[in-house]
Amino acid sequence: MTLAAQFEIEYLQYLGPDGKLVRDDLPQAAHDTARLLQLFKQMLFVRTFDTKAVALQRTGKLGTYASCLGHEATHVGIGACMRPEDTFAPSYREYGAQFMRGVQPREVLLYWGGDERGNDFAAARHDFSWCVPISTQCLHAAGAALAFKLRGEDRIAVSTCGDGGSSKTDFYAALNSGGAYELPLVLCVINNGWAISVPRSAQTGAQTLAQKGIAGGAFCLQVDGNDLIAVLEAMRIATERARSGQGTSVLEFVTYRLGDHTTADDARRYRDDAEVKSAWERDPVTRLRTWLTAQGLWSEAEETAWKEECGRL
Repeated sequence: MTLAAQFEIEYLQYLGPDGKLVRDDLPQAAHDTARLLQLFKQMLFVRTFDTKAVALQRTGKLGTYASCLGHEATHVGIGACMRPEDTFAPSYREYGAQFMRGVQPREVLLYWGGDERGNDFAAARHDFSWCVPISTQCLHAAGAALAFKLRGEDRIAVSTCGDGGSSKTDFYAALNSGGAYELPLVLCVINNGWAISVPRSAQTGAQTLAQKGIAGGAFCLQVDGNDLIAVLEAMRIATERARSGQGTSVLEFVTYRLGDHTTADDARRYRDDAEVKSAWERDPVTRLRTWLTAQGLWSEAEETAWKEECGRL
């Protein structure tokens, strides 16, 4: 038989789990140490906020809350690569990206406390509200991207969904529209291993989640989502493609949900302790801290002082 087409999915990683570089051809993001340091501090802030939010829920001061523990590099990296005029369509745990967009912690707490006014962001006026229905936000982003293209505006739309969300018809419809109309759209699939209690292995027969974008004609890339440098470079590639008229991208960020799905969940019922322990060895915060410390850019004393400041914010 004649070969009709052939595809491959590349994997992007620069910083290994041990905090050491795994390749020499570093992108600009790795050389901009001042920016990396600020983004690392933002990751620590997100983790501090997340810990506090869970504590508020456990003491009855907050409703059900979706933790972002373990996703800090992916979320902060996504938000860091967007412009203020762009549009972000999140699911319900991408606080790191939203903080980078100007959403305030009090707005997050207001929302999870049961007040929809938390969705009326004071600063991120171009962004969509949190979306609990799975992957419908991908369609919202695709619609925004189509509007940008029809109006000739230099703006892009970015949406996030989980590994389970990439199996929904909403994701595929957004993908097909993005590919067919060459929309300035970036679909970020955050593969944290679990769709509540359903493991990645039971969700799809695809070898990667990134390859789902091939059917829609999108640019596809699998990324180490615990490596901030890789996240920044992947987003740079995808956003530049979108802005230059090269169409939609599907980025699969491989990370791990270190906590429960929400505070209403008990992941111990379906996850092995050894799996979670192994995932902690790939923790994005520890990884970047190790690298920054080795570069003489960070210290234990600085981290202690910053965490204390985060607790007061």
